[in-house]
Amino acid sequence: MLLDADIKAQLAQYLQMMEGDILLKVSAGSDKVSSDMLALVDELANMSSHIKVERTELQRTPSFSVNRPGEDTGITFAGIPLGHEFTSLVLALLQVSGRAPKVDQKVIDQVKKVEGEYRFETYVSLSCHNCPDVVQALNVMSVLNPNISHTMIDGAAYKEEVDAKEIMAVPTVLLNGESFGSGRMSLEEILAKMGTGPDASEFADKDPYDVLVIGGGPAGSSAAIYAARKGIRTGIVAERFGGQVMDTLGIENFISVKHTEGPKLVASLEEHVKDYGIDVMNLQRAKRLEKKDLVEIELENGAVLKSKSVILSTGARWRNVNVPGEAEFKNKGVAYCPHCDGPLFEGKDVAVIGGGNSGIEAAIDLAGIVNHVTVIEFNPELKADAVLQERLNSLPNVTVVTNAQTTEITGTDKVNGISYMDRETEKLHHVELQGVFVQIGLVPNTDWLGDQIERTRFGEIVVDKHGATNIPGVFAAGDCTDSAYKQIIISMGSGATAALGAFDYLIRN
Repeated sequence: MLLDADIKAQLAQYLQMMEGDILLKVSAGSDKVSSDMLALVDELANMSSHIKVERTELQRTPSFSVNRPGEDTGITFAGIPLGHEFTSLVLALLQVSGRAPKVDQKVIDQVKKVEGEYRFETYVSLSCHNCPDVVQALNVMSVLNPNISHTMIDGAAYKEEVDAKEIMAVPTVLLNGESFGSGRMSLEEILAKMGTGPDASEFADKDPYDVLVIGGGPAGSSAAIYAARKGIRTGIVAERFGGQVMDTLGIENFISVKHTEGPKLVASLEEHVKDYGIDVMNLQRAKRLEKKDLVEIELENGAVLKSKSVILSTGARWRNVNVPGEAEFKNKGVAYCPHCDGPLFEGKDVAVIGGGNSGIEAAIDLAGIVNHVTVIEFNPELKADAVLQERLNSLPNVTVVTNAQTTEITGTDKVNGISYMDRETEKLHHVELQGVFVQIGLVPNTDWLGDQIERTRFGEIVVDKHGATNIPGVFAAGDCTDSAYKQIIISMGSGATAALGAFDYLIRN
């Protein structure tokens, strides 16, 4: 028996929701994965009279496809979809049987309009928490449109294929055999990448807003909710709803919530925002701001939105070291926030890249949690304040390496070490460890604003205690501003402040 009693009990409840018959076509060999796969599909067939099984030959062995009788629906699992992918299997069974996917009608219409042949393949790991989002989105597209097919490939079951294609991170998506994308992607993001997202014409008839929020992270969500609660017309333009928080795994400092995960928090934010009838324009990037009688925001797609006031909450991104391994092991040992992710490395060995104030504060912070910290600084001396250096030097479990250039972050499925070059001798060194914290600063997402809005030399928007910028009617909140600390809870507070500031501005003008 492949499924334990608890999972079978859960599955039995879901299978009762099936609306029509499905056919599982199985391509199996004599290997262990094949025998386990056969056991799984047989168990499924025994649990529901709606499910039939047929042996066949598919492109990959072992694999099985989920179909309506007499029709190839386009969903294939190459490998056994257990672990994080178990939900993907359950949803595929329900949706192919005729149960409607929980997707906005606007998105369903977009998927159905896609023309041309699209063969998607997603390489996953069954322990990857980002992979199911991509697998489930592409499966939905396959159910809705006969021109689209999708195969989930478990990298562990197809190691030779993964090595041959040099796939170093999951999820990795190929389209018609060519690289399409990697990392977490929503259905809307996939459509946008395919060039079938909303165009400027969809924004042409929008009336001016009272408050238009640019950015859909914690600051933007908070600002929009506070504005909408005043009963005024509110919109959000978000390049990616949730922003950086979508990439944060463990959050343990969001007061009153002991532990949550970024995607879960973002889902709650989105739900809360939608409760207020806020006009959310997701996957749209602002490219120009101009103050006329109203404030005008031009989007990348050419649309121009108008509003009586604007709140900029475009956030910031971590400055990358740009060495091999950094992108591959993001959230698998490579971290950027010691406050958020430090406790996950309790008792382990870690490195901090960066010897400025943020790097040394991170090292001091981490030294109280982890087994050992190695600080790697590019320059011959640390740049942090003397008082911080003094505190660091008093700690017994910290090693400082200066004049060192990070060359690679190493690992297999997660980080196992860091390599650096001594810039004086040009000798390479390697340190074995389990985590790397990149602390070479944040880059605010404010480049598109030009010179009209006052910013610090680091690009942060200068705001007063009401969240107001130097342009009347334009406010800012969160990590894109000159706030002293960049934290989710602080961003939410500043979003509320900016919304109240904007409302005060509106009633006085």
